[in-house]
Amino acid sequence: MISIILPIYNEEQGLVKFTQNLQGAIQDIPHDFEIIFVNDGSKDNSLLVILELCSKNPTYKYINLSRNFGHQIAVTAGIEHAKGDYIILMDSDGQDPPEVIHRLIEKAEEGYDVAYAQRIKRKNESWLKKVTASVFYKLLNKITSVDIPVDTGDFRILNRKVADALIRMPEKQRYLRGQIAWLGFKQVSVSYEREGRYAGETGYTYKKMVSLALDAITSFSNFPLRLATISGFVCAFIGLLLIIYTLYAKFILKIYEPGWPSLMITIVFLGGIQLLGIGMIGEYISRINDNVKNRPLYLISDTNIENA
Repeated sequence: MISIILPIYNEEQGLVKFTQNLQGAIQDIPHDFEIIFVNDGSKDNSLLVILELCSKNPTYKYINLSRNFGHQIAVTAGIEHAKGDYIILMDSDGQDPPEVIHRLIEKAEEGYDVAYAQRIKRKNESWLKKVTASVFYKLLNKITSVDIPVDTGDFRILNRKVADALIRMPEKQRYLRGQIAWLGFKQVSVSYEREGRYAGETGYTYKKMVSLALDAITSFSNFPLRLATISGFVCAFIGLLLIIYTLYAKFILKIYEPGWPSLMITIVFLGGIQLLGIGMIGEYISRINDNVKNRPLYLISDTNIENA
């Protein structure tokens, strides 16, 4: 059994076409499949489309979350309710081509625990998104001890061992590609060209991407906290130099004239560093607070999966 997890957020326009292409891509693969649609609080008619698809095919399952919990949590919900020996994670907007699935399955059958799809080309994406994504992945790998593959999304196949280990990870701020990399096991890449969307606009705004980047950095690195500490030492050193220069100018050079410029520069500089440090610490405290509350990751409004 292979489970395919499809997180859905406002995909009404292209979902039927994608499902048809997906079904065509897997029909000749000699495995049983279940497809799990996870509706993540869509504001359009995506749920109605999902219900119509599920009514026509008994292997189609759906999970309707009570509200929008975010892409990573929607994928997590699918993983927790998947029954497959292998689990495939992919987006439903057409950017992850279904034709790559058979290559992922081949790698899994060769004995790899994880086979992830690695982009060699991105179609219909702005240069800004490409540049920021490249910089983010390079920065993340520099400041973390976990080797997270560059130019990868969540499109991949996991075996049951990896999926069960992933479910046991309790953090609320999910960054699945980082968590899977942290787990280790035997992993391999499969290269592919990322396609453009079938229809509609992406729900992954720059705001959501920044939020995901913060989750990734704070989940896998203490570098921001260390940066705040280093900044404090640097500011203290600069302050010491200013004190020495002030005393030297007044008593040796006799050219010192007290005024606002030096005072304001010092206050603004030190104040900015202090706020930066407090903000970084606050990000970690906020995440500690979310995990201490121990609220469920998501709530299901309705589903056709038994015992869910």
